[in-house]
Amino acid sequence: MKRGKAVVAALALLTSGLVAGCGDGSAVSDFGTVVKGAKGTTVRAELRPGQRFSLAVPDNPSVGDNWRLAAVPDARVVSYISEERKSAGQGPGSGGTAYFVFNTKSPGAAEITLRDCWRCGQSSTPPDEQSRRQSGEAVFEITVR
Repeated sequence: MKRGKAVVAALALLTSGLVAGCGDGSAVSDFGTVVKGAKGTTVRAELRPGQRFSLAVPDNPSVGDNWRLAAVPDARVVSYISEERKSAGQGPGSGGTAYFVFNTKSPGAAEITLRDCWRCGQSSTPPDEQSRRQSGEAVFEITVR
């Protein structure tokens, strides 16, 4: 009987590890081609059909960053998979990178906008002048050929 409980406990531990995903709580371990952007920039990238890619922006939620996908892009060209975060350090406030992961579908063009609403909490509108100044967008022009 004790052995049965040990097996159940081991399976529960293994299952919880699988549900948590790969490192840093990521659900996706393959970011594909990483296209880097930042607030106030427009970045162009040319990709092939069937290619995984990620849009990466500097991210530090501890100081107020809150990156979001502004709108789902044309699903005929690219499909959205997930949003992931990787920390740059172990300590609180160390910042890192936010990755928005996609797959390309068919030839075409898609503009993808990521918005950082600084210190907005769950709102998508900056609450004050300082938040408005610190908020911004990163625009990615994706061409699939």
